[in-house]
Amino acid sequence: MKRLVLMLVAFTLAHTANAQLHEIGAYVGYSNFIGDVGSTNYINPNHLAYGAIYKWNRSERHSFRASITRTLLEGKDINSDDPARIARGLQFTNTITELSAGLEFTFWEFNLHDLDPQGTPYLYTGISYFSYDTLFLDEGNIVSYGDDSTFAIPMVIGYKATISPSMILGFEIGARYTFTDDLDGSNPVKDKKDFDSLKFGNINSNDWYMFMGVTLTYTFGKKPCFCY
Repeated sequence: MKRLVLMLVAFTLAHTANAQLHEIGAYVGYSNFIGDVGSTNYINPNHLAYGAIYKWNRSERHSFRASITRTLLEGKDINSDDPARIARGLQFTNTITELSAGLEFTFWEFNLHDLDPQGTPYLYTGISYFSYDTLFLDEGNIVSYGDDSTFAIPMVIGYKATISPSMILGFEIGARYTFTDDLDGSNPVKDKKDFDSLKFGNINSNDWYMFMGVTLTYTFGKKPCFCY
């Protein structure tokens, strides 16, 4: 993960040297987990998420985007609407550190050099790589036995607008489809002889997690020559 963060910084600095128009700023919001433990609501923000974000505006309609985000995922069966989960009474927490990179597409032109206020809905997707705690069910409690990392697909929709000549405020909500099913300890995969007997829930469905929050970015760089 440290190497990936260094790569993100190097990518930012390299493109700043050939600046067109860039944004750098912060993200803050909330997250929630969707899996085999806890609430079955898809949008149920319950833990703080925060991080940094960078964008290189390649045209008035799309940007290359990279971010790093950290949050705590939590699931409690007692908060579920499913009577079976409530009776089971499991709970877990898992610390997530995510690095994401991809493309952001606006619904219409977002020209930061126009003197009039600018605003547009947008979509973002790409690839995410995140670290997490590996968990398993041990005598009725979900506990950690190490850590691991894997990939996820981000799917984000949002709205952004200029609030000054050099500041942009955005609101977004997004899902991450992960390439794993062991964020909640329901399907542990590390080498342990009795892990198969400890699996529970739907082991054929991978885990998801959600983000909902705001971004505040500062724009800098030379006036771009947009190329289509």
